[in-house]
Amino acid sequence: MKNYTEQSVTCPHCGHNIRITLDSSAGSQEFYDDCPACCHAIHLNMQVDELHKTINLFIDADDEQIF
Repeated sequence: MKNYTEQSVTCPHCGHNIRITLDSSAGSQEFYDDCPACCHAIHLNMQVDELHKTINLFIDADDEQIF
């Protein structure tokens, strides 16, 4: 599986399309990125499935998380 992939995502705050690069070499991760249009934080949850050689990316606004 390639370690780097580029993905287009939509900001959950303003709907702006963003291109981000994902690095799967460290396995599954959670991180934040700021939208360049509205400057709000976007929560990204990347889950790497080595068995099926896929990457699942879940995106939400910081205030939508359930703890």
